[in-house]
Amino acid sequence: MSNNHLRLIILEGEVLYEEAHTLQRGMVSSRIADEIPDTLILLEHPPVITIGNSGSEQDIKAKPRELAKLGISVHKVERGGRVTYHGPGQIVGYPIFDLLAHKIGVEAFVRKLEDTMIRAAKQMGVEAIAKKGAPGIYCEKGKIGAIGVRVTRGVTFHGFSFNLNPNLDHYKLIDPCGGNASEITSVQAVVGSAPPLREARKIFVDAFCAVFNMTPLESK
Repeated sequence: MSNNHLRLIILEGEVLYEEAHTLQRGMVSSRIADEIPDTLILLEHPPVITIGNSGSEQDIKAKPRELAKLGISVHKVERGGRVTYHGPGQIVGYPIFDLLAHKIGVEAFVRKLEDTMIRAAKQMGVEAIAKKGAPGIYCEKGKIGAIGVRVTRGVTFHGFSFNLNPNLDHYKLIDPCGGNASEITSVQAVVGSAPPLREARKIFVDAFCAVFNMTPLESK
């Protein structure tokens, strides 16, 4: 299989975080064994807080009872970074990507994910940039896209999230990636409206393929 082919898995509805995590781990094993091509999973989660390798429960401001009342689950995961939030109104992307086959390092991969989000944001009317030492992308009103990856035997998982129109109040429940919740924004907050999820995902697929010089194989 050519390294320029990208398999797309686009999951409809809200996918539980633990189900997506299990899916990723299985696909990482398959990619390591060269049983599948590089794959991009796009999905949307119900409200969830995840704690990365550099984070702790102290980064969560809300008490467990408050989180339970809001229906927000918490998961400790093996990705890089501290604490982040996922929820409806976000584009979440999990690239299962063989860095060794593409002969790029982790830092270059992260830069390409940032470039992907910057391209997509521009298509939605938002001018964004990357900042050295602060993975993710930022616009004049704050951070609009986050990145946290893990690499196992040269294959990536976890990935990025981009805010279309999530509930920004949920960020007040955490110290997002060591930052301030007031510095988190969305396409809707910046330009007044966000494109429908299906349209936004198409924008992201096109941006990802352009940045990584890949051709999509299929969409599910």
